[in-house]
Amino acid sequence: MIDSIWTRTARLPRFKGLEGDLKTDVLVIGGGITGLLCTWMLKQAGVDCALAEAGRICGGTTGGTTGKITVQHGLFCRKLLKEFGPEAAALYRQAQEAALERYRALCREIDCDFEERDNFIYSANRRDLEEELEALSRTGAPAVLIREPPLPFPTAGAVQFPRQAQFHPLKFLAAIAKDLPIYEYTRVLEWKPGSVRTERGTIRAEKMIAATHFPFVSNHGAYFLKLYQSRSYVLALENAPDPGGMYLGAEKTGLSLRGAEGALLLGGGGHRTGKKGGGWQALEDAARRYYPQAKIVCRWAAQDCMSLDGMPYAGQYGRHTSGLYTASGFNKWGMTGAMAAAALLADLVQGRESRYEMLFDPQRTILRPQLAVNMLDAVVNLLTPTAPRCPHMGCALKYNRQEHSWDCPCHGSRFAEDGRVLDGPANGDKKM
Repeated sequence: MIDSIWTRTARLPRFKGLEGDLKTDVLVIGGGITGLLCTWMLKQAGVDCALAEAGRICGGTTGGTTGKITVQHGLFCRKLLKEFGPEAAALYRQAQEAALERYRALCREIDCDFEERDNFIYSANRRDLEEELEALSRTGAPAVLIREPPLPFPTAGAVQFPRQAQFHPLKFLAAIAKDLPIYEYTRVLEWKPGSVRTERGTIRAEKMIAATHFPFVSNHGAYFLKLYQSRSYVLALENAPDPGGMYLGAEKTGLSLRGAEGALLLGGGGHRTGKKGGGWQALEDAARRYYPQAKIVCRWAAQDCMSLDGMPYAGQYGRHTSGLYTASGFNKWGMTGAMAAAALLADLVQGRESRYEMLFDPQRTILRPQLAVNMLDAVVNLLTPTAPRCPHMGCALKYNRQEHSWDCPCHGSRFAEDGRVLDGPANGDKKM
């Protein structure tokens, strides 16, 4: 369980584990934000559904988010124009805007510290910002370029998106989840068409949604090639000023900043899971440099699934998995990404069409440069003659000294020193 500022200040409802068998029309597997939103939307539509979660709801990456709800996903637009063209780039932005509006409407009725804030992507490279602004203008986005964002370090400027939002994600999800048909501590061990096996029974369902962060059925969909995982770190700083908006650096070493719970959330230090990176040390150095009077009151880390092309995967799980759907690869933008994916999947399992179905189709081409990187990492770590090995696909685990865990550089599974599974896709503990 992630110990974040959110988990310390929210009370999530508790649910019993499933004992025995169950039959439902739609089964959602995974109790993070995507799974909870899917289940909530299906229940609102009158669909007979249930959610199975291996541990506690929101116990994974959802509890470690920074809680930014923004359409602006880094310097994203020029990349999407290059990879997918202007129609797809505009459609992607529209999907994220629709997600933001859903949050805005829901949060009028939910006490979750929802605040409208402008979002800023800053960079040390002026040309990158100008190119992004030009790309955004081609899709009709209401962005502007500012020359001197109010940050304690020099930049070349920032691209500003107005009227984005931030909130307390677990207060929001506590309200969403409270009346849902949820079974906690119900780990799904195996999928077959029309049913899954749990530790204490069988669940039968015509339709299923795998909302397990990293898709857990390894022999379909080739997600072990299409995804890798990246860790990110956050410090909550007391006695540091609220920046007045939400900020993110465009470079890999850039920082994330937003105010929450009377603290400044300083994020960054990211790296591919199982590889070396800045981690909390990089953030501590930044805090000492830019906020010397600040005190660290909380720290946590989480990880995100990264797709091959920067576009999430949401739709039918694989070519031969009729009735099974998934959502993953949000590329560190899980708030709007999860809402957009949940709306799409809720439509698909009810037999309705969605204008975003082809955009997020998990079966789109995998012929992207990142594929070669993923394959090389897998081969190197499969051939590394060290122990322990990851039970998911046999890669050599690497010891993470900052977090005292064993991490898989191939697919991102993580284990505590005693072998307890911390992050999937591994679906159980590791004997150490």
